[in-house]
Amino acid sequence: MTFEQRYVALGDSFTEGVGDDDESRPNGVRGWADRVAEQLVLADSSWGYANLAIRGKKLHQVLNEQVDAALAMSPTLVTIYAGGNDILRPKVDIDGIVAAYDAGIAKLCASGAAVLVFTGFDSGSSPVFGRTRGRTALYNELVREAVENNGAVLVDYWRMKNLQDERYWAVDRLHMSPAGHMLTAKKVLEVLRGTDAIDTPELEEQPARNRVEQLRRDAQWAREYLGPWVSRRLRGVSSGDNLSPRYPVLTHPPLPVS
Repeated sequence: MTFEQRYVALGDSFTEGVGDDDESRPNGVRGWADRVAEQLVLADSSWGYANLAIRGKKLHQVLNEQVDAALAMSPTLVTIYAGGNDILRPKVDIDGIVAAYDAGIAKLCASGAAVLVFTGFDSGSSPVFGRTRGRTALYNELVREAVENNGAVLVDYWRMKNLQDERYWAVDRLHMSPAGHMLTAKKVLEVLRGTDAIDTPELEEQPARNRVEQLRRDAQWAREYLGPWVSRRLRGVSSGDNLSPRYPVLTHPPLPVS
């Protein structure tokens, strides 16, 4: 099938769609990129969509494994976010990884595609991941410079303060919930100056918790999610090691039933 417009999504779990579960789709997730592609196709059926993102990928892996594969599809639109998994490591050279990122963004922009690049999220409210806030702030400043230098377009995830509400996050507290993916898809489409028919997420009422209940909840989260996450890092194992890209070639995304 030949597509006049071609959207290719690159990155890690954020772009793969982790947290937005849908067992009917590849890798069992949907995500904001699928939702953006669905709206593009609904507005113009000439759009094709590929998603090369795989959870757990570090920045150099995204660049080495996904950029050339994306360029081979002659994209007209690329979205990319990489570096979040690097920032969470005990040691990281922020200047070094963003210098490589800059070169990758430049390569994508040189193709003539419109390139949308995300800043990192402000995790300052998280008692665990908030410790990386300073790293992310530095990363973001360098990413903004790379975006400006290469003529890319910025999606400023850092400034989406409404996402600070925990109801926009999955139970693992690391990935967005379906509501978070919906909100992010609407933001991307806003940056693209496109219209969308995505419902504004309706959040369930947040139950009041006393200190004991919150501590019990935090302990359960640490056992079920934080511990296994740390264990994988120590063993050099990634949750995406045995996964393939969800949509490795251009296709029409599955459209929502309603």
